[in-house]
Amino acid sequence: MRLRTALCSTASALSALALLSACGSGSGTSAASGNAPLVGVDYPRSDTDFWNSYIKYTPGYAGQLGLSLKTTNSQNDVAKLTANAQTFISQGVKGIAMAPQDTAAIAPTLTQLEAKKIPVVTIDTRPDNGNVFMVVRADNRAYGEKACQYLGTKLGGAGKVVMLEGGLDSINGRDRTEAFNDCMKKNYPGIKVFGEATNWDGAVAAQKLQTDLTANPDIKGVYMESSFALAGTLQVLKQKGLLVDPADSKHVFVVSNDGIPEELKSIAAGKIDATVSQPADLYAKYALYYLQAAIGGKTFAAGRTDHDSTIIQVRPGLLEDQLPAPLVTIDGGTYGGVPSVKSDDTSLWGNNLG
Repeated sequence: MRLRTALCSTASALSALALLSACGSGSGTSAASGNAPLVGVDYPRSDTDFWNSYIKYTPGYAGQLGLSLKTTNSQNDVAKLTANAQTFISQGVKGIAMAPQDTAAIAPTLTQLEAKKIPVVTIDTRPDNGNVFMVVRADNRAYGEKACQYLGTKLGGAGKVVMLEGGLDSINGRDRTEAFNDCMKKNYPGIKVFGEATNWDGAVAAQKLQTDLTANPDIKGVYMESSFALAGTLQVLKQKGLLVDPADSKHVFVVSNDGIPEELKSIAAGKIDATVSQPADLYAKYALYYLQAAIGGKTFAAGRTDHDSTIIQVRPGLLEDQLPAPLVTIDGGTYGGVPSVKSDDTSLWGNNLG
């Protein structure tokens, strides 16, 4: 299904409150009217550029698909997500899209929704237990592997790197962390990895990076598991006199995940070196696409799709559409066998927010 991108014109992540208002994401907002199926979308948070971009895309795609929309924001709190699901039930929604950040604690809510025959699509995260109609995310293990191959190549297989981990209560944090560590042990055993738990908190990430650089001034690489750590990482590197051109011997190679506009600009400016573009636009598009399909009684099976992705069976009864998420670099080169696209490539959603 081909959809035109429909975006509200508010600038990304400048003001979460303004963005929520401008994009019609308050509870009770409808993106379509009449006999359009009513669906609920819970936004997981509005304090990062990535999720604010997802919020920005959602109403436009709902309108393109002819869906009426109710929205809530669980603010990274599974208790609020549970309460928001109850609100959606009382509003009579026919399906729910959500992105539970605690992928274990959401199981009872999924069980309740399944009993009420309300299909659920999860975005970005996969529940540890419980059934959903479809999981829409990218291969998060590939995120860690791509970051590993890039840093391993740039460091010549030797040296020290810091991994600023996400929350390990999330399948995404676990996948990225485990894959990065596994790849380093297998392919670059001469690189020492300092793993730092941050729970997706930028301030915590910055403090731990500063501590590591003070104790180990020869650190030459940083893997940020999300753009939540971007601003703090750049600040720490600047304070340490390490925010220098990639050709400078003092340069610390930085790889991020998300593909937000600020990351792409930072790659072009030589402040960071690579990111993995997590598809905020496609998350919004296919979350709603699969809700519409579920309401219409359609079913899917594992295999290639018509939108350049692969549906895999994670466990019996649970399917996951793994959307493409390319490595992005300044030169579009290949690193450790991993191809990349240039940071100014117009196919990247981060270059098309307008």
